[in-house]
Amino acid sequence: MVANILIALVALLHIYFMYLEMVAWDKPLGLKTFRLKQEFATASKALAMNQGLYNGFLVAGLVWGLWLGEDGFAIKIFFLGCVVVAGLFGAATVGRKILYVQALPAVLALLATLFGI
Repeated sequence: MVANILIALVALLHIYFMYLEMVAWDKPLGLKTFRLKQEFATASKALAMNQGLYNGFLVAGLVWGLWLGEDGFAIKIFFLGCVVVAGLFGAATVGRKILYVQALPAVLALLATLFGI
């Protein structure tokens, strides 16, 4: 039960990331969140939308695993693993904050899932 709540929270985070990247990227919220200048945000909007779409795929996989219940164990592990890897890569290439905002919640959900919590 705890694991599924954590997975749902990770999915909700990624819905928010998807929104920020696909909708708000060049708006005040996106500019503030990502510390962007308007000119850069406008020029990179298509790239951000693409990145947001990938976050949507992570959400779809996590929700799929939750929907399958116990039969979705492997799917949950796979998609949480993808989130962890993406978070580690983002932390290494963009900023350390991503480690705490993206990777850590996914690691906690992954551990809870593996240990059946």
